[in-house]
Amino acid sequence: MQFSELPLHKSILKAVAEERFHTPTLVQEKTIPLVLAKKNVIVSANTGTGKTAAFALPIIQLLSENQEVEKDKKKIKSLVITPTRELAIQILENFKSYSKYTNLITTAVVGGVSLEPQKEILAEGVDILIATPGRLIDLQLQGNVDLSAIEIFVLDEADLMLDMGFINDVKKIEALCPKKKQTLLFSATIPEKIDELSKKILKNPIKVEINPEETTAKNIGQLLYYLPKKNKTDLCLHLLRNTINGKIIIFRRTKFGVDKLEESLNKNGYKVTSIHGDKTQAIRNKAIEDFKNKKANILIATDVAARGIDITNVDAIINFDIPNIPETYIHRIGRTGRAGKSGIAFSFCSPDENGYIKTIETLIEKPIKVIDEHPYPISKPKHKKKQPNTISKHKKGRKSEASKKKKKRWY
Repeated sequence: MQFSELPLHKSILKAVAEERFHTPTLVQEKTIPLVLAKKNVIVSANTGTGKTAAFALPIIQLLSENQEVEKDKKKIKSLVITPTRELAIQILENFKSYSKYTNLITTAVVGGVSLEPQKEILAEGVDILIATPGRLIDLQLQGNVDLSAIEIFVLDEADLMLDMGFINDVKKIEALCPKKKQTLLFSATIPEKIDELSKKILKNPIKVEINPEETTAKNIGQLLYYLPKKNKTDLCLHLLRNTINGKIIIFRRTKFGVDKLEESLNKNGYKVTSIHGDKTQAIRNKAIEDFKNKKANILIATDVAARGIDITNVDAIINFDIPNIPETYIHRIGRTGRAGKSGIAFSFCSPDENGYIKTIETLIEKPIKVIDEHPYPISKPKHKKKQPNTISKHKKGRKSEASKKKKKRWY
């Protein structure tokens, strides 16, 4: 299928074509017609599958169709709630690109920056608002946001919102919107609390589920290295010197781990930048821009800080720490191999992480190729197989009789 086969306006298709997108992803193909039909939708799909366009394109079309010449300032017709500043900015950029041939005005309000410029833009009036929960509530309490005209309400990355403790804020925000509205919920996974939330805020939703095996790109090579934890930095340096080239994202589980690895790579002469939750918004923005503009060819990040950031032409991913949530592995490797290009993911597994690999392989329904030839090898773990019950019927019978006799003696 091509984008031209979807029921989208020519102005939107023109903008999409200028972004060099021609073939919709599976989540876009399934979701866009449902949103255009004004259905409430729950979408379960991983990062890197094109979820933003799946809601942005139909929202732009629906709002531009119903756009009226307003005598007073514009009222917010669509609200997109997303958990992080980086995600909000990325979604804003996408909306602006796709809607450039319409009269729709889109803005984002996020924490970590001054309130005043955001208040000024809101005062002028916008059609589409992208917001992080905390900043939106602050602006609403100060009387700078009116959500009474919302027609389309979007929760993006709902499971991450849950992990970051924003669910109560989301409930408050949803209650400020009109009861009669179209609601779209997007999440990589649907844990129990997200399922409960969806039942409260979505009426008769249609579910779209994109299985992980469908989103693990075939053009991404996956390689696994078993080694002692103490040798991970050494192996990273070895591979950077001899094997891995181009733009690289390295994932670490903790902020401390990000800083420590950045220091080691800088000492070895690599151009490195990093992002995590303790860095200011300005520093994080600069790090991403430096990576995009090739001032640094290595970006080290935690999962939360990197979630939703759209960086093209990433050549390789390194899972320095194996994620304890298998879906996170899908998110990470989906940073490379985009738009039909090939990519490769390297995973470093120490003995304490063996169980994580097992759950990842169960999720993606295939084993990850193990590389034994490297300077710090240890034996691949053997997963224990459940032993069959070999007791014969005759022995079982004798055991049963013995048990009966024993029972009689007790009584």
